[in-house]
Amino acid sequence: MTLLLKNGVGFVEHKLVPLQILIVNGRIQELNGATNQADEVIDLQHAFISPGLIDLHVHLREPGFTNKETIRTGGAAAVHGGFTTIGAMANLNPTPDTPTRFKHQLELNQQTSVKIKQYAPVTKKRAGHEIVDFAQLANAGAFAFSDDGAGIENANVMLRAMQVLAKLRLPLCDHAQDMTLTNGGVLNAGAAAQKFKVPGVNNVSETAQIARNLVLAASTGVHYHVCHVSTKESINLIRVAKAQGVNVTCEVTPHHLLLDDTMIKAEHAAQFKMNPPLRSAADRLACVAGLMDGTIDMIATDHAPHTEAEKELGILSSPNGIVGSETAFALLYTKFVKTEIWPLANLINWMSTAPKKLFQLQNAGQLKVGDSADIAVFDLDRQVSIKETNFLSKGHNSPFIGESVFGSTVLTLVDGKVAYRRKQDND
Repeated sequence: MTLLLKNGVGFVEHKLVPLQILIVNGRIQELNGATNQADEVIDLQHAFISPGLIDLHVHLREPGFTNKETIRTGGAAAVHGGFTTIGAMANLNPTPDTPTRFKHQLELNQQTSVKIKQYAPVTKKRAGHEIVDFAQLANAGAFAFSDDGAGIENANVMLRAMQVLAKLRLPLCDHAQDMTLTNGGVLNAGAAAQKFKVPGVNNVSETAQIARNLVLAASTGVHYHVCHVSTKESINLIRVAKAQGVNVTCEVTPHHLLLDDTMIKAEHAAQFKMNPPLRSAADRLACVAGLMDGTIDMIATDHAPHTEAEKELGILSSPNGIVGSETAFALLYTKFVKTEIWPLANLINWMSTAPKKLFQLQNAGQLKVGDSADIAVFDLDRQVSIKETNFLSKGHNSPFIGESVFGSTVLTLVDGKVAYRRKQDND
């Protein structure tokens, strides 16, 4: 089977040029080669060709919470957003914390066309008390370990986990939060919490945990990855640790780059509720600066679908999280690339190249001859509105609905097969 993508534009040797790609049996055979015929030809009409995006922080909710999302709907949302590889978190029921349960999870993950890299938990049932058998879970296929959604408060448990994972050369991905310091907060301890008269979460609940874990990471040599970093103090700590040679990486979400607690709207405040919470304007700008100076390594969505009924419970009672798979690229392209804050090449690096390299994802293609044809195509010229009726995720919990953006997805290929193709101009 041969497929020819013609009349596109893309980066070749770091330059944006007209681009034609010949795909044979799921792999890239030619970039701007002489071939003009194939079993199928897709005219991209000058749209932008990107390596498939990689999102290493996604919640697919199956098994246990399929009222919020399923593997099929979460996978469909991912490819709708241009993602060809995603990392699925382990906060499921049952938790995939044994080889048997983990292998069953891998079987469930085959329901969708997107490539799913599956996390295993750090501790049994993500309870923070007893570490899992890392070697057996790695042999079963775990690519990294995280108790995401729960911080590991016992320092000895964290140390023992890091010691084992350092020997296995596998990442420990940390939801850095000391729950004893959150004081039952639901928003950042700042302007919005005061305005809505709700408990606030102080920055120190994140930063203190990162400080402790950076010391432990330095002593063990483990690859310590901080999930969804959100405070200026945390970023400063990571910056210093990197300069000292600590093997630490971190990610930031689109919403922590785009929003702060001064932007929370009263009429649907629960749509702005996530964990970590939206911080101050100074924290948001620190996230942007940390990404640009290399302290923050990548962007990950923390796609967290919930039902409409749950989010209608209000700011105090609704669960944390927003969906992000289908809006991430377009929002970031519109808000940062079109405004000339970042070059497009940097955005592609943070959303594709860097996660592949840092997590050693061998089967994620990068627009090179011989690579898997994992490709996303984006329309950078047409402006569209983000509509919940266009979402393929079960979850519509997003504060970005109604935003006008550029960079909607035209086509997503996974291993050379069409996983998503736009049907209407406003999709």
